[in-house]
Amino acid sequence: MSDQATRQTGRSPLARIIGVRILGTGSFLPPRVVTNQELHEKYGIDPRWIVQRTGIHERRMCAPDMATGDMCVEAGRRAIENSGVDPAEIDLVIVATFTPDSPLPSTGCRVQQRLGIRAPAFDMQAACSGFMYGLVTGMQFVAGGCARHALVIGAETISRVVNMADHRTLPLFGDGAGAAIVGRGSSEQGFVSYTLGADGSGEDLIVQPMGGSRMPPSCAAIQHNLQYIQMDGRAVFKWAIRLVCDTVQDVISAAGVTFDDVALFIPHQANVRIIDAAADLLKVDRRKIFLNLQRYGNTSAASIPIALDEACAQGRVRPGDLILMSGFGAGLTWGTGLLRW
Repeated sequence: MSDQATRQTGRSPLARIIGVRILGTGSFLPPRVVTNQELHEKYGIDPRWIVQRTGIHERRMCAPDMATGDMCVEAGRRAIENSGVDPAEIDLVIVATFTPDSPLPSTGCRVQQRLGIRAPAFDMQAACSGFMYGLVTGMQFVAGGCARHALVIGAETISRVVNMADHRTLPLFGDGAGAAIVGRGSSEQGFVSYTLGADGSGEDLIVQPMGGSRMPPSCAAIQHNLQYIQMDGRAVFKWAIRLVCDTVQDVISAAGVTFDDVALFIPHQANVRIIDAAADLLKVDRRKIFLNLQRYGNTSAASIPIALDEACAQGRVRPGDLILMSGFGAGLTWGTGLLRW
C-alpha cells in the first residue's frame, strides 16, 4: 500500500478478559551470541550504524541442529516448572511462530508430545504479534471454561530465513522462545482492556515470498533469494510508531486508568528508535519500559514473552500490577493489552 497516511493503525475493537492470570513464565535463548563486531568482521556491517539505527548490540543464533520446537520445549518446561502446574492439567498448547519446524505437522503438536501433555495443540501465525494473539486465545479458552490451563509459547528461528547479503535486515533479528502458563484468576485479574487488529493492505511491507501455495519452493525462486524475509524498513518504522501510540492510548482509556497506574510497559523489542519515539509521544516514564533488545535483537513472536519472563525474574512484576504489552508486525498485525497481574 503506497499511501502511508491511509494505512490503519490501532483503531480496532476493544475488549476484556477477566478471571484469568499468568501462573508462570519461562524462556530460552540459544547459547550462541552473535555480536555486532562479528557481523562487521564477516559481512562488513558497521557496528556503530547498527547501534545508532536499532539499539542492538548482539543477538542469539541457534546451532544447526536446533529448531524452533527445541526452544519451545525448553521455554515451555521452564514455564511449567515456575507455575507449579502438572502437565496433565494443561488442556491447550499454542505455539506462535512464523518459523515452524516444518509445514506439517504443527510445531505445537511436536511440543505437546515432548512435554508429555495430552491436549489440543496448534500453531498460530501473526508474526511479531503472535504471542499477543496466542495469549488472548489461551485466556479465552480458560475464561470460557474450555481449558483449565493453557500453555502459550512464542518462538522463532529467524536466523534461517534472513538473507546474509541483506545488510539492512541481517542485524535486526535473533532466535529465542518465551512461554506462559495461563489459568483461572480472581475477578480483577486478566486483560482489563486489549485490542487485536490486522491490516492486510500492508502485506508487502514485511514478507517471505517463497514457501507457501502461492509460491512453492523452486530453484528459480531460490536464485532470487525469495526464501528470505524482505522488509520495507522505513514504512514499517513510521507505521509502528503510530500503531503503538494509538493502541496504547486506546487500551489505557478503555480501562479507565492513566499511565501513572501502569507498573511496567513491555513493547515488542523491534527497534529502540521505535520505542523511544512512541515513549516521547506518549510521555511514558522511561523507567517503566522494559528493554532487552540490545542483547537479543528482534525475536518476533518470542520478543514479549522473553521480556516478560526476564521482568518476572528481576522482580519487576508483582501481584496487582498493571502490565502494558504491545506487539506489532507483518500482516500487518498488532496486539496491545493491559494486564492486571
